Amino acid sequence: MVRSLWTAATGMNGQQANIDAISNNLSNVNTTGFKQQRVEFEDLLYQNVKSAGTPATEDTVTPVGIQQGSGAKVAATQRIFSQGSLQNTGVDTDLAIVGDGFFRVQQYDGSYAYTRDGSFKVDMTGQLVNSNGLRIMPEIILPEGYDIHSLAISDDGRVSVKVNGNSTPTVVGQMELYRFPNAVGLKAGGDNLYTVTNASGNPVPGRPGYDGMGAVKHKFVELSNVSVVNEMVQMIVAQRAYEFNSKAIQTSDTMLSTAVNLKR
Repeated sequence: MVRSLWTAATGMNGQQANIDAISNNLSNVNTTGFKQQRVEFEDLLYQNVKSAGTPATEDTVTPVGIQQGSGAKVAATQRIFSQGSLQNTGVDTDLAIVGDGFFRVQQYDGSYAYTRDGSFKVDMTGQLVNSNGLRIMPEIILPEGYDIHSLAISDDGRVSVKVNGNSTPTVVGQMELYRFPNAVGLKAGGDNLYTVTNASGNPVPGRPGYDGMGAVKHKFVELSNVSVVNEMVQMIVAQRAYEFNSKAIQTSDTMLSTAVNLKR
């Protein structure tokens, strides 16, 4: 009977982690390029009270054994990289990825990070940077005298702009995207950035729109792929599962109380 107390407690802990993930998804429902997380569970160890195949008689064996479980645990929090909706912002430096791939930025320590957030800006030196000032790689540097409203980025990543009032646009750079053998193995580090891990594999560069790489859409951003309705349903399911486990603890406590009070 005491086993049921601890078993139900593991279920409550697991559902608490589930609610935490759902809350994080809902809090980022308006975060550009955010990808939702899903909590996955595994059952814990079993105590084999009686193994299947144990001899029952001289000529027969037990067809089914007796196993008592120990509850559940969180196995993984998988990130779902499905496509988010696109929003037309009209901002000259905004970009959205349609399909597979990530933008690459250089962090302050010189290492690289990857993002689906294409709400870029132009800094004081004319470089294309993200909202935290991290430079896009490969670098896109706009020349002096450029007209920001003439900035054009094609679906295959060619960046052109008109300079000093010239009517003919000048190509100033080429965007690249990066994809991974196992994108769900990337490590989220906040600020809409992901970093490489041993599980994700090494980044594979490519030109947007070629060799299976996604295309880029100018003056669009990719919204979060979180579905509020689905998250609310998952929250209800997690809440009920939490209540079921709490009821199991209360029932076990009542049974223990009954056993204790057999002798008065």
